[in-house]
Amino acid sequence: MNYQTPRGTYDILPEEMGRWHDLEKVIREKTELYRYQEIRTPYFEATNVFSRENDSSDMVNKEMYTFSMGEDSYTLRPEGTAGVIRAFDQHKLYGSMELPARFYYMGAMFRHERPQKGRQRQFTQFGVENIGAKSPELDAETIALGYDIVKEMGISSVKVCINTLGDDESRAAYREALKKHFAPHLDELCADCHRRYEQNPLRILDCKIDHDLDCMKEAPRLSEYLTEESKDYFARVLKALDALGIPYEIDERLVRGLDYYTHTVFEVVSTRPESGAQATIFAGGRYDHFVEYYGGPQMSGIGFAIGLERLISLAAEEGHDFGQDAPCDAYVIGLGDVSDTVLKTVQDLRHAGFVCEGNLVPRSLKSQFKSAERNHAKYIVILGEDEVKNGTVNVKRADTKEQSTLQSSELISTLQKWEGR
Repeated sequence: MNYQTPRGTYDILPEEMGRWHDLEKVIREKTELYRYQEIRTPYFEATNVFSRENDSSDMVNKEMYTFSMGEDSYTLRPEGTAGVIRAFDQHKLYGSMELPARFYYMGAMFRHERPQKGRQRQFTQFGVENIGAKSPELDAETIALGYDIVKEMGISSVKVCINTLGDDESRAAYREALKKHFAPHLDELCADCHRRYEQNPLRILDCKIDHDLDCMKEAPRLSEYLTEESKDYFARVLKALDALGIPYEIDERLVRGLDYYTHTVFEVVSTRPESGAQATIFAGGRYDHFVEYYGGPQMSGIGFAIGLERLISLAAEEGHDFGQDAPCDAYVIGLGDVSDTVLKTVQDLRHAGFVCEGNLVPRSLKSQFKSAERNHAKYIVILGEDEVKNGTVNVKRADTKEQSTLQSSELISTLQKWEGR
């Protein structure tokens, strides 16, 4: 029998974990600077948390992993925002936290789509939600957080694409204009766009199949239907980005793949030619009615999500110097019947803050020295039966090859002195 990972999933092997730890460290440091707090929601939720009324997104209609237990229907989370807002409402955090409440999450998401480079069925996503206030400056600051993380990972070939979907009045007028425009062209559009036409015609503009049709290129632009209030809000977002020194490009075809966005929407994409269709690094937008939908008060919010696999891949392609795993400070070698003392010495060193390994299986002296070398040990502590009897240890320094005999009681203090601790 052939045991393999399911299609669209993968193993992260120990040799690869250093890259993940490096990225996660950057994320936690940046979110702390911006005063975001971590939130962890379940990997599965009631299906209606994600499958909302008349949702036209491909994620909801085609990509969710849904299963039943008795009369209950559950879905593996395909994105993070819905679970965070559900938790925000369920625990009434709008009444106990200072607003805007700033959350970040990091964990596995699940979507049943065709696996390809940079796109898996199980993937890891980092995202933020800034809930409880509405301000163009907050929109710009949220984009700045993601932009800072991308830059910290050494990714320079990026651009910020931004658009506005306007307020409810703007979108309602635009939807009617799009329906009128596309009505004579329905026979040209794919089956998904037929569904989008009825549910949310803005999503037709995001179609990857029909995007080259003349009727798509000739479609009316949302900017022609924006209210003055929406135009002013967007202008202030752009002014705030200018103040932060973040370059951007206005993309009037950018509508994003989820139906709950209002006003500001954005994508930060790789400009590397080889990125192709998988150029998006992170994306998000503002939502005005999401908190209310799950039973909370009417509150606005803004957020984005980053796929960590794609971010790691892009950072590696641009030559980011990922942090290496910490080398072994000390390796304890045992000669003869001294395994208990080796174990105790290793543990004492660990409790003193040293990264330490020791030989706890019967092996020759030569193989133990090779193991110490493979672990890149800075100090090799040698314990034989005579040393144990005399209360001493021999310590060899890997850099200078010098060897010293110490009292066992002085081992930790001596290594601390050599390390400048």
